[in-house]
Amino acid sequence: MKAPNCYSPAQWVAILGLCFFVVCFAQADDAASNGPERIVWNKSPIVIPLVVGEERLVHFPDSVSIGLPQTLTPLLRTQSINGTVYLLARQSFEPSRVMVRSETDGPMYVLDISAAPGEAEGRSLPDVQILLETPQDTGAAESKYGMRSRPWGYAALTRYAAQQLYAPTRLIPRQSGVVAMPVTGETVDLVYGAKVESVPVAAWKVGLQYVTAVKLTNRTQRAVVLDPRELRGSWLAATFQHNRLLPAGNEADTTAVYLVSDRPFDVAL
Repeated sequence: MKAPNCYSPAQWVAILGLCFFVVCFAQADDAASNGPERIVWNKSPIVIPLVVGEERLVHFPDSVSIGLPQTLTPLLRTQSINGTVYLLARQSFEPSRVMVRSETDGPMYVLDISAAPGEAEGRSLPDVQILLETPQDTGAAESKYGMRSRPWGYAALTRYAAQQLYAPTRLIPRQSGVVAMPVTGETVDLVYGAKVESVPVAAWKVGLQYVTAVKLTNRTQRAVVLDPRELRGSWLAATFQHNRLLPAGNEADTTAVYLVSDRPFDVAL
């Protein structure tokens, strides 16, 4: 694969040290109204009420496995995928203790899960996002768990994705709580007008957000100026590595776009 607009390692370090220009599409009010219920893990059991027949998602800082008591097996369906646990109660049951174990170096969580019938015209319960405590002493070094609970901004997500693809190996950051997501590597219809070929090459999930790197290649004999308004899909932010592509066949006919979303790439597209 041709590297998009190749630069030397020194140039990449300089580029990645800059703040990315990020185009934001989400409205703050919408995000606040549809946001998850955030709970900080402090070793006390986390109460998770469910509505029978309605799936509820619980997001952890990293990948986890859930240990279900045998008595709950016929009553509760559970799935754990990339740090998100999907819970679906088949019928009502009293509060039951469930253990959730981190698959990396995180803690073991304790959940008290119960289920009750839903009320007529009742609102669906929000997702739950579990965070890890940060040190109270601001002068002390941050713990590895505190780093995970800090929210990532769009620029930080974009910078991380770019570093993973292009920075020298010794400069690639190692961040706990970042989960690599699978991509198909097949051409997708991302840019209106069929002038630019789009292929997802890598994706990551951090908390409730996703960032996907997509290779863009000019397939015409004319230079193309990329415009975020010409992208299909529902994105929180879009950042082009370069916003101008030279005609097909030139070294600069290829670049990358980093797309931040609140759902996996194929769903947001």
